[in-house]
Amino acid sequence: MSEARRLTGPQKAAAVMLALGEEQAAALFARMHEDEIRDLSAAMAQLGTVPAAVVEGLCREFAEQLGQAGHLVGTYESTERLLMRTLPRERVAQIMEEIRGPAGRTMWDKLGNVNESVLANYLKNEYPQTVAVVLTKVRPEHAARVLSLLPESFAMEVVMRMLRMETVQKEALEGVERTLKAEFMSNLARSQRRDAHEMMAEIFNNLDRQAESRIMSALEERNRDAAERIRSLMFTFEDLQRLDGAGMQALLRAVEKDKLALALKGASEQMRELFMRNMTERAARLLRDDIAALGPVRLRDVDEAQATIVALAKDLAAQGAIELHSGPDEEMVP
Repeated sequence: MSEARRLTGPQKAAAVMLALGEEQAAALFARMHEDEIRDLSAAMAQLGTVPAAVVEGLCREFAEQLGQAGHLVGTYESTERLLMRTLPRERVAQIMEEIRGPAGRTMWDKLGNVNESVLANYLKNEYPQTVAVVLTKVRPEHAARVLSLLPESFAMEVVMRMLRMETVQKEALEGVERTLKAEFMSNLARSQRRDAHEMMAEIFNNLDRQAESRIMSALEERNRDAAERIRSLMFTFEDLQRLDGAGMQALLRAVEKDKLALALKGASEQMRELFMRNMTERAARLLRDDIAALGPVRLRDVDEAQATIVALAKDLAAQGAIELHSGPDEEMVP
């Protein structure tokens, strides 16, 4: 079996594929990606003569490894450790960056799985022609959502280029792919390695008031620094006080009136006044009447209504419609 040990992974796979015969090999090829087919085909073409004993040993090795696999747990860390044994560090870092990014084999598959707000926020700074190419390569429903989030004048430029677009040259398409991979996907993959405190802050934002208070108090006893960090990252209903007048009015246009009345039912008078100052006198009077008409309400329902409005504010901020400042003492550049 010394000859088998000298074979590379692709060469072993090529030998097994040839041993399976055309019909079975064709079925396996049908399940592979284009890059895998190309690499394996190259190994098969250059394999040369492989003694029968070696082929038999490879098939036995494959069957034994498959049969002894037992319980498996795959993680990013275990995958990275495995790759580090066979590939250069730079190549491993590149592969792991791609894995941590959006799902999909091709660049266009991956883009189709990127949140439309995130993609639109990136594309609005690109050339309209580049954006036109991208939107013709992703699913129409995804392209529509992205287009609707772009600034109106810019979106129209993109539409006009899409209407005039003929077949995109292969070189131009590859250039766009390289740019997206270097400037967008790698940054997106890195940004998705989220800080644990940020994830916990989002979870705390979705807890009801009693559960949040109980768990936060317990955390403060165990790890005060972590509790303070999470609290600083949380965005609560009270933090909507940081919105400027234009932002508050944009939020008011988007929020459902019954949700607003319920959210303000359990809010401070200061928060009520904040919303009503940005409404017409008649609308503010009607809102006060709606709040009074609610009567006693459950705290859980108030918390849910407030969480819904906070989530809406975050969505509007992601679309660039409003700006959420990160804290009350945030420094501003004049």
